[in-house]
This record gives sequence, structure tokens and C-alpha cells, in this order.
Amino acid sequence: MRLENSVFVELLKPIDRRGFQKIVDRHGGDAYDKSFRSWSHLVALIFAQLGAVVSLRALVAAFNAEANGHYHLGVGRFARSTLAEASARRPVAVFADLFALLAATLDRKTRREGAEMLRLIDSTPIPLSKFHAFARSNGRIHGLKMHVAYDRGADRPYRVEVTLANVNDVTIGKKTPIEAGATYVFDKGYYDFKWWKGIHDAGALFVTRPKTNTRLKVVAERPLDKTRGDGFTVLADSEVALASKGDSKLRMRLRRIRIERDAASRAKSPIIEVITNDMTRDAVEIAALYKVRWAIELLFRWLKQHLSIRKFLGKNENAIKLQLLAAMIAFLLLCIAAHSHGVTLPPLRFAELAGRFLFARRPVASIDEPPPKYRVPSRWKSDCQIEMIYA
Repeated sequence: MRLENSVFVELLKPIDRRGFQKIVDRHGGDAYDKSFRSWSHLVALIFAQLGAVVSLRALVAAFNAEANGHYHLGVGRFARSTLAEASARRPVAVFADLFALLAATLDRKTRREGAEMLRLIDSTPIPLSKFHAFARSNGRIHGLKMHVAYDRGADRPYRVEVTLANVNDVTIGKKTPIEAGATYVFDKGYYDFKWWKGIHDAGALFVTRPKTNTRLKVVAERPLDKTRGDGFTVLADSEVALASKGDSKLRMRLRRIRIERDAASRAKSPIIEVITNDMTRDAVEIAALYKVRWAIELLFRWLKQHLSIRKFLGKNENAIKLQLLAAMIAFLLLCIAAHSHGVTLPPLRFAELAGRFLFARRPVASIDEPPPKYRVPSRWKSDCQIEMIYA
């Protein structure tokens, strides 16, 4: 009879150990912590994410209590001080590069043939307390930001970077590699004419919202063949040009689309404007593209509600960045496992059960089903019946 792997072992399988070791060697990840290597560190932090562990002492106690399962993970027991020191010194790039490697793996598994190349870019605040001396304020929150680029076609985050809260979104957005033929959707935090022009020159498209003080003059009105979309109505579709009195130039054709949201979906204002360099899609399609940007907001909400990125295992910047990256890696591992094993459970339910049965030896595909009852072999059953008859 084949021995079933634990759920944790199955979740970690997509990580190529040789590829990970190359990443470690490239960044000197084991230079200062040779007794507690990068692999053990990674496994411990992923365990904390999936197991919803929110303190260093609890992590060490819970992980060491499962020592019988360590052999198959390739790790051993560790002390709290060892984990704390490693989190303070291990290069963040080790986990960041592993995230990129796993994101590429998920892309191959989930990419739909002919899917639209749609990229969503946004950031989410990571509030920290006053005890985190390194943190900075941007006027709204004191802490960090996690910047994410999301591939809607493959349904996966493919780029992540953690910065101080006072770093402008567009500064990180400019680092995103631009792919010809892709459409990039982002909000007003990525307001930069030079970057927009770079996207246009690379053969890509963008959809965003202009700031209220952006002066645009109407060059021509475009006809509206269709006005109704899912939850919104298109009011106007105009070809516009930048009407700045200064040196600001935006030498490309632009469209401004005015959208009225339905009463049920209104936020502060029922009418919003989006601008784009896409001159071929109809206005309703472009409005729908901006609405799809909500998918990345849902990702942030899911991460904050169901992974450990509200309470941190360390107070220094390096430890917190490693924990945030470990959360993103854990999310990718859950996504890969769901696709590889044909899991049909809702993502939330699957994540909860995976955390509950990390060291249980049961199939991932049927993680929500009770284990099969112990069946007595027929020969034993007969002997038992005879014994009972003559007892």
C-alpha cells in the first residue's frame, strides 16, 4: 500500500529545491545562518501562514510539536532565537525570487488559451505600530506598502514588492516590465505622463483615471453604439488631448470615457472618468476593463483576512518583508495545489482545511472528505464472528 504524503509535503512539492538553492547561492542566503538554512526558514514561515500562527513562540512550539513530520520536509527543530536572527538577516531577495519562480509555474498551469493579456497594478497598505521605528507615514497610514502586479488571464499575482509607505505607487509601477499587446489597468496613484508614453511606445495599452486637475480638451466626439454595461452606463466617449499651459506633453491619441455607475454600486460619486490610449475597443468594453480592476482589491482583502499579514513575527523591516513574501508564496502554493489536484472547493474553504490538516496524511483532492473507515479483512471478520458465536 502506498504511503500517503502529508498535505504540507504536497503543498511544498511545486518548489524546485535545486532551483531554490541556486537562488539562495546567488544572494548568499546561507552566508550568516548556516545552521538554520534558507529552506528551513522558508518552510517555517509558510507553516506560520497556512497554520494561522501569529507569534514567534507559538510558531516554534507548534512546528517542533510535529517533529515526526519533519523528515519528509527536510527540516529539523529550531529555537525561537534562531528564527528571529535569521529573519533579521536573511536577504529578502531569496523569497522574492522564489515568488517569481512559482508565479511562472502557476502561469503555465492556469493560462487559458487565447486569454486576454490584462495586467492589473495596485498597492495595499500594511499598517504598523509606533514600535516599528523604521516605518514611515504617507499621511494616511504609518507602515509599509505591498505593490502587486496581477495577471488577470492566468488569475495570478506575478510581481510583488514591499516598500515603505511613503514610496509613491508610480515609482514601483515604472519597474513593471511592459509587454507588447498587453493592457495595463491602474488607478490615479500611477499618474505619470512619461510612464504612460513608455507603455504606449512599447506597443501596450493602458486604462486609468485622470486626476481632477488634469486639463483635457475635446478633439472629437465618438459615436456610442452601445451604452449599457454590467452595473454602469457610458455617458460619453471623446477623443481628447492634454491642454496644459506648461511644458507637459502627451504626444499620443487619447480617449476619455465618462461612466455613470448604477445606484447600487455608487461610492462617493456616481460619475467617473477613465482615459486610455486604446482606440479600437468600444467604450463599454473599456469601462468594463476598469471595473475588472476590483479583482486585485479582492486579492488584497483575501490575503489580509485569511493569511498572517496583520500581526508580525518580528519588529524589524527585514523580518516583516520576509513574512509578507512568505504569505504571497503560500497563496501561490495553494493556487497551484488547487489546480494540480483538481480541488473544487472555494479558495477560502480549501485554505482553512489545508491549515487544519497540514501534517495529516490524506489526499489533497479529497481534503474535505472524512478518511475511509478501517475495513477488517474478510478472513479476520470470519474468525471474529466464529469467536463471538462460541464465546
